[in-house]
Amino acid sequence: MLIYKNIPNIVSILGVIPLAMLFLGDGFQYLLPLILYNNVMDDLDGVLATKLDLKSEFGATLDNVCDAVAHILVVMAVGMHYGGPCALLSLVAAVSILVRVVSRLAWAAESGGGSPTNELMRHILFALVVTQHLGIAPEPFLAAAFVLNTVSMQVSYPLRYSIRSLTNSATAIAGVNVALGVSWWFPVTAPAIAACFVATYLYSLVAGGVWWGRGS
Repeated sequence: MLIYKNIPNIVSILGVIPLAMLFLGDGFQYLLPLILYNNVMDDLDGVLATKLDLKSEFGATLDNVCDAVAHILVVMAVGMHYGGPCALLSLVAAVSILVRVVSRLAWAAESGGGSPTNELMRHILFALVVTQHLGIAPEPFLAAAFVLNTVSMQVSYPLRYSIRSLTNSATAIAGVNVALGVSWWFPVTAPAIAACFVATYLYSLVAGGVWWGRGS
């Protein structure tokens, strides 16, 4: 019974532990599958908590802490691997992740705005897969992802029209993860899939800012 009640919490923790592979000497080669794995587990714990009626304040807090640990590890691994401006901007993005996650630790508090921290994980995935497929340097695209997500994680309005924000059912959430997997397994599809995710993200960021500005 104790294990059953903690199934979502166990999934949250299991979503983080394998990221220790990034500390291996050749750990960066595992980055993309680790991002995909963490994204699946991050979505799965929420689906299980809802479907099994196991939501709790502790579970929500643990999920947020696990997100912070996992996503900061990924961001710093990318920044240190590419160095230069990427390293500096990854540090700024890591701070933004930490600030956002800490602000959400009060489970009962009304959710504010901004983009989820795993939005940045998806953008990192797309930047690396697309640039590798096209044979171009990923650093400018990673830098842009760090800057944009540093801003979007802290805005006071939600990004309502990003693809992930529009997926509420378990089937739709599974579809998002399948799309991410397809973009990695079949890189020829990555530019089109990335364009859909990034375009809706940018539209949500800009349009939300305009609407928020008019209402303030």
